[in-house]
Amino acid sequence: MRKDVQILIALLLLTALYAAALVVWAPHPFEDAAILMRYAQHAADGHGIVWNIGEPPVDGATDFLFMLLVAGLARCGVTVESAVRLVGIASHFLTVAIVYIAVRRLHGARPWMAALSAGYLAVGPGLAYASAYFGTPFFVLFACLAWWLASEQSMLGNPVSEHTLARGKESYGLALLFALCGLAMGLVRPEGVFLAAFMLAAVVFLRGVRSSWRTVAVFVVVFAVLGGAYFAWRWSYFGHPLPNPFYRKGGWQLHWDGLKSAVEGALRFSLPFTLPFIAGFRSRRTVRQATFALIPVAGFVALWVLLSSEMNYHWRFQYAILPIVLLSWPPLTGGLAAEWHLPRWSSLNRRGRVTAAVLGGIVCLWALVYVHRMSRLPIRFGDGNHTVAMMLREYSGKGYTMAVTEAGLLPLYSRWNALDAWGLNDPQIARAGGITAEDLDRHKPHLIIFHAYFSPLTPQLEVRNEWDAMVKTLKEYAESKGYRLAAVFGETPHDTHHYYVRPDFADSGRLFERIRDTRYIWMSTGGECLNFATLRRGEGP
Repeated sequence: MRKDVQILIALLLLTALYAAALVVWAPHPFEDAAILMRYAQHAADGHGIVWNIGEPPVDGATDFLFMLLVAGLARCGVTVESAVRLVGIASHFLTVAIVYIAVRRLHGARPWMAALSAGYLAVGPGLAYASAYFGTPFFVLFACLAWWLASEQSMLGNPVSEHTLARGKESYGLALLFALCGLAMGLVRPEGVFLAAFMLAAVVFLRGVRSSWRTVAVFVVVFAVLGGAYFAWRWSYFGHPLPNPFYRKGGWQLHWDGLKSAVEGALRFSLPFTLPFIAGFRSRRTVRQATFALIPVAGFVALWVLLSSEMNYHWRFQYAILPIVLLSWPPLTGGLAAEWHLPRWSSLNRRGRVTAAVLGGIVCLWALVYVHRMSRLPIRFGDGNHTVAMMLREYSGKGYTMAVTEAGLLPLYSRWNALDAWGLNDPQIARAGGITAEDLDRHKPHLIIFHAYFSPLTPQLEVRNEWDAMVKTLKEYAESKGYRLAAVFGETPHDTHHYYVRPDFADSGRLFERIRDTRYIWMSTGGECLNFATLRRGEGP
């Protein structure tokens, strides 16, 4: 016990040092993270869960429970940025601790196994997500807890590994904790409901239907009563049963790009632990344990065929499978030493022990270096969108509206009303499948801002996909209504941000000049952009 406490403290200290020394902390939220932060800020200010103040509620912030927690902290005086980072970092540290404790408790695994699992998570992508202001570590905290409880349920009355004895009969208390944790996953993110169901299916598979009926009954009651009450409330509050982004990203179609991205992410996260899982299929005893773990992993990965891969930054939607893998691999290696007739540690001489320790250390170090390199956040610089948004904040009390394709930094920091042209935060556009001139006419935006892949120096827009169709609608509307093109910012003329200003309001001229003269930084490289709107066709930069 004392040794475990010392190892755990060391792991948390090393995680803190890693966070301070090697994690690249983004200067601004990523676009999709900023969307949730706008909802949280409005909720904290007492306006409800709305995209624009005074308008009906919109469920564009799919991390519901995370958004409420951030809003609560903001209500207490913490800035939204600090609240998001605080919750993300705290969740990551808690998950590291839980992984170590759970591996030791569940399987009686050796301390080095538990430390490897916890260390792998510690230097994994969790802190990179927190750096980008995503709520992913908060969701994964509950996924880790739920899988621990599911694993505990599976072991009741079942000797599932050589380290674990039967733990008595099924417990209503443990079943209730598992169901509540699964429900919390669903409140944090909608796909948490499906992950909880896959975990329940894994328990039923390992224990059998008769032995797990109490777990199933409690799960169904909790989700039917508490989950049903929440579902009824959200349908009444938002006016539709599912989060708004689903209607835009899902569309009740199969998205093979989403599945491909999910499979790639799962393989990258779990690569160093594939050999233990392969070894798990060597015998009847271990194959059941391996299948038990793979049911939620495979089910959760396959689920993403229902959504497109957009916004799946660094496979953040698949990160929840990592604690499942880290908690599940140790028992799959049980008995290998005896089966392969390897010498016991106690039978090795000093040289043999040193050799074994060095080789084992090299393998563990390789795993940690691999996940660190795989998880690193690309270097982030100041973002031109943020620079313009902070300038626009000076005009935030005048009722101005912007229509934007990048609905994160600009709406959050400008505090203007915003029409999300892509539809993630607009139910009508999401259901219609795209923005129309009539949508723009209803809002009469003072600014139209879009991300495109052309400029005045390149051939004009070719419509190849839905994004191009949206840009075409915005561009044609702006030009037909006499908007003035203030800027086309980009490092190259083939990847640009376009800023159009409506000419007929009091601050139009001043905003045109200030946008045109902005020192605009391209966020992914830190390079200063050219304004291609001021260059004539045919001229070089």
